[in-house]
Amino acid sequence: MPLFILALGQLVISLDYNIVYVALPDIGAGLGFSDHDLQWVVSAYVVANGGFLLLGGRAADLLGRRRMFVLAALLYAGSSLVGGLSQTPGALVAVRAVQGIGGSLLFPATLSLISTLYAEGPARNRALAVWGAAGAGGLCFGSLLGGVLVEAFGWPSVFFVNVPVGAALAVAGWLCFPADGPRDRARRFDAAGALTATGGITLLVFLLVRAPAEGWDTPASLTSAALAAALLTLFAVIERRSREPLVPARLFAHRGPLTAMGVTTLFSATFSSVPYFLTLYFHTVHGYSAVATGLAFLVPAVVAAVGTQVGERAVAAFGVRRMLVGGMVLGTAGAGALGLALTSDGSYAQLLPGIVLLGLGQGAAWTGMWIAATAGVAPDDQGVASGLASTTLQVGGAVGLAVLVAAAGGVGQNTSGPGLLDGIRTAVFAIAGAIGCGALALLIPVAVLARRRTTSV
Repeated sequence: MPLFILALGQLVISLDYNIVYVALPDIGAGLGFSDHDLQWVVSAYVVANGGFLLLGGRAADLLGRRRMFVLAALLYAGSSLVGGLSQTPGALVAVRAVQGIGGSLLFPATLSLISTLYAEGPARNRALAVWGAAGAGGLCFGSLLGGVLVEAFGWPSVFFVNVPVGAALAVAGWLCFPADGPRDRARRFDAAGALTATGGITLLVFLLVRAPAEGWDTPASLTSAALAAALLTLFAVIERRSREPLVPARLFAHRGPLTAMGVTTLFSATFSSVPYFLTLYFHTVHGYSAVATGLAFLVPAVVAAVGTQVGERAVAAFGVRRMLVGGMVLGTAGAGALGLALTSDGSYAQLLPGIVLLGLGQGAAWTGMWIAATAGVAPDDQGVASGLASTTLQVGGAVGLAVLVAAAGGVGQNTSGPGLLDGIRTAVFAIAGAIGCGALALLIPVAVLARRRTTSV
């Protein structure tokens, strides 16, 4: 039962991230958004979520994982209710920011609960695979569910659907998870570190979301960059001097969290950017409806879910690092095959070999990177370790998509006709190259370790 609740929590996070995409045109028309401001229905969530993840992870460690899980679920339910009732653009953007904060509390609480409820090794790996399958499915099923809800009930339904689910999660979490112990008063909350880290990361993600579309040399971009750099520098100074830092230095004595931070950055910049370009391909190049576009993501969702289970078994057979290399090799091959199959008159069947390889690699890498993030970390630090890896996941996604869109000639912003298809293909081939470079970076330590073992024998 606890694993089902944790998987459902991850499903809600994934669904909430993607479900609004297909509703954006109706939201824009219904509330009077300008074309320029409509992007903030998505961006407000990304900025708030990325900025508060580190704080959410440490709060789970210090204030209690069950408490934070229940609080986050209630925050989701309440903000979703307000979102569905919103009558102005400003109110809806504010709601999306609150939902982002809810996600920043729920994600590390969920992951740290898995890491403390299940012992490191096969039991935890199996739980992470189930949790990962729910997340992979949610990312793709969000588009389908959003399309069905919008066509049947209108755009508010994509918010209202979260209300009963969030409330049920809060009740189930309170009843089924072990009670949190009394707070250890000897452990202080690093308020100065939390404020500077949250402010700096929030401004950084804001910059990465806003600047590609509006320019890197605008006053807002330059101010955000300067303030983000100042706050993150101050955060580093505070952490070095603090007796109870927000991010304990002992975390970096383990390879797992460092490897996970690198892999999550690359994963979000590459694998997680593919749906953006596929949505453009299906909807704009081939004219799919919202529901048809959602249906087109069913195969990727199922394959990615299968990949999470394959990844869990591969870890037992080959180890985490080798499994991550294998997942990235599959992802490289899949993205390359997908790029070749993206044509103006191609069929969906032609995309399937690339989709299958890419989905298997994505699912395996997703499971592996969270196993790495929690390996060897003490129970009292599981929340902040999860927060670190999920923060790099968000920042990597913002950086990766911005770079890919720019490299592809601004697809989705102002490109149409043959240039759109060329840009999509360029982005997908760039994704293949980046995943391949990641596989090589992970493969080098594996080769060195194998050589040392051979020499010692």
